Amino acid sequence: MSGGEIAALIAAIAFALLVLLLAIPLLKLGRTLDEATIAVRKTHDGVGPVLADAQTTVRSLNTQLVQLEGIATNVNSMTQNVAAMTAVVSSTLGSPMIKAAAFTYGVRKTVSDRRDADAVRAARRTRRKHAAR
Repeated sequence: MSGGEIAALIAAIAFALLVLLLAIPLLKLGRTLDEATIAVRKTHDGVGPVLADAQTTVRSLNTQLVQLEGIATNVNSMTQNVAAMTAVVSSTLGSPMIKAAAFTYGVRKTVSDRRDADAVRAARRTRRKHAAR
């Protein structure tokens, strides 16, 4: 064997070792890609029922929102009716009630003033009697 043949043999062995060393990461990468493919398939298979449930939930929510809109409309109508009724009652009964309250206040004030005046007169009479003695 000549020197060139030995060098070629060493180069061939080195090339074979390099191919083996590069084959190991490639095999691991292939396994990783296989696992990723399996995970994607499982996810794809599981997404269908989840999306169907989500669609059912959204339909139910839309139905509930329609009912809630009807309730809100009725409440708004009731609020307007109560406001109108309050305005009517206030305008109808408010003025007479204010007048009655003012009248009763005047009567109470007058009675109270008369009692006070009577008490003052009685006190003066008593003082005069005591002063005269």
